[in-house]
Order: sequence, then structure tokens, then C-alpha cells
Amino acid sequence: MTNINYKYNDGGKPKTVKGKGDCVVRAITIASGLPYTEVADALRPECRKHNKLIKAGKRTTHRGKNSLTSGIHKEVYHSWLLSNGWTWTPTMLIGQGCKVHLTKSELPKGTIIARVSRHLVACIDGVINDTYDCSRNGTRCVYGYYTKK
Repeated sequence: MTNINYKYNDGGKPKTVKGKGDCVVRAITIASGLPYTEVADALRPECRKHNKLIKAGKRTTHRGKNSLTSGIHKEVYHSWLLSNGWTWTPTMLIGQGCKVHLTKSELPKGTIIARVSRHLVACIDGVINDTYDCSRNGTRCVYGYYTKK
């Protein structure tokens, strides 16, 4: 089944960049309009800083190291987005059921970066812009989203 609310978009990812876990860089690139390499270069030192905290034992809960192509921890991208003029809007609280799904009818108009389970995705006027349709046929819950101030 083809989702008409999905558009293939790799954010201009260079062919030389390997790995599939680049959703953070890709979503920010698509939503901001900044070049892929510029976003990657901005996030790289933040990942390194966070990895040093993990190595020093100052971060006890983690899922391995941060990497631009194998996943960036929430602490890293969340603080980076907030410091770069994005606003976080939660749509789900702990212990609360899903209120917003990754569907055009439930997403706000405009450009957002939606946070879903283990993934960030850019949505433009409710249309998913990503390398695959991550909506799970409209059942995927949106934990919250970022909008540019």
C-alpha cells in the first residue's frame, strides 16, 4: 500500500555517508533547509562531548555511543535543537495513551520534526519526508514535535 502522505526525501545525504541511523541529521536537514553536511558538522562535536561523559561514567543510562550514522541520543539532539531556535511541544505524557498519530489529519500544519519511537522524522504540512514511510499505516504514536520559532 502506498501512502500519499509520504514523500521520499534523504535530505541530500552524500553518497559517501554510510549507515542508516542518520534520522536526526536527515530530519533536521529537511525541516531547516540547511545542507546535510552543515547539520552533521554542527552535531558531531556535541556527540563527541556526550560520548566523553559516557566514557567517564558520568552518564549511567545510555545505549552505546552517539554516532551521526548509527543514532544520536535524545539528550544531544534535544538540547541542540532548543539552543538553535526550535520549540518542543509534547503530545504524550508518561502513563497517558497516544493522543497524536503520525498521520496528516493529526499533525499540525507547517514544518515540524516529529519524535516517534526511536526515530525523528520531518513532516511538511502533514506529509512525511523521509527515506521510508515510518507511519506504520497511521498507527505510530507521536511523542511530541519540534517547530522553528
